Amino acid sequence: MAFEKFRIGITRDTLREDGTSIFDARALQVFADPRFEWEFIADHVKELTAAHAARYDALCVLNPRVTAATLSGPGRRLQIVARMGVGYDSIDVPACTANGVILTNTPDGVRRPVATSILLLILALSHKLLIKDTITRAGRWAETASHMGDGLTGKTVGSLGVGNIGSELFRLLAPLDMVHMAFDPFVKPEEAAKLRVRLTDKDTVLRESDFVCVNCPLTPETRRLVSDREFSLMKPTAYFINTARGPIVDEKALYTALVEHRIAGAALDVFEQEPVALDNPILKLDNVIVTPHSICWTDEFFRNNAESAFRSVGAVARREAPTYVVNRDVLKHPDVQSRLA
Repeated sequence: MAFEKFRIGITRDTLREDGTSIFDARALQVFADPRFEWEFIADHVKELTAAHAARYDALCVLNPRVTAATLSGPGRRLQIVARMGVGYDSIDVPACTANGVILTNTPDGVRRPVATSILLLILALSHKLLIKDTITRAGRWAETASHMGDGLTGKTVGSLGVGNIGSELFRLLAPLDMVHMAFDPFVKPEEAAKLRVRLTDKDTVLRESDFVCVNCPLTPETRRLVSDREFSLMKPTAYFINTARGPIVDEKALYTALVEHRIAGAALDVFEQEPVALDNPILKLDNVIVTPHSICWTDEFFRNNAESAFRSVGAVARREAPTYVVNRDVLKHPDVQSRLA
């Protein structure tokens, strides 16, 4: 069935309380073509429904889930789910592929904002920013010498993953004269060499790094990738940083390692349960920096993500394959092949 307009729904969690969008409105210029008809979805939902899939040709999604039920209703016109972010664990990828729905994400949008956030956390941990803020507010200046920071020259940064964000992090770290190390079974050695990254096994990264950063997606293989055994390998002076996904890490094991001072500290932007429960014991620790899964939320982050997602939608409307297709197999689906030029 042909539709007169290419209809686009943007999830309502991209709006502030005053009704303005969290991304620069200029990003919507991508939809200035009269063939497009876009709107913010009328209701706040945690999961998009079959009714949404029947109403729109494209869904631009921040947080709501897209499930098999979303795609299984009658009259579905949905062609693309454009995830505004790099992670897609909230999207049923096999269901998208089976139903001929293209799923895209925005690695070009998150690359720099997330990498700079990790650099921020490395600096905050190494300079003991949290405790120095606390003693200053409490007038405890006499304690200054007891909270000496750690210089970065010659220290080792280890990354679990050298993909989109991990690679950008190492590029940003280049001027700091640190040692670069990573575990990633998928990265090509020549790509790592360009970043001056020593590829090795996971255990070596954990043993030798002064800062261990999680930069891999949440998959069945990476769930609980870091648990008690992994924390036991780390130096007592090392720091752990997770800005990826909470379930990649065994949170109870991390808490134990922190309480027993088997590692020096941590910085967490993600948790196993989100929003994090107020009685989560990690929140009581003074050697942990915590942020609400938004450390990278800047104007740059949202502008880049919106523009990237909207470009993917525009490509599908022009009967072209988008650049950042997650489920590449969907391009072989008969429905998709019939829609693309």
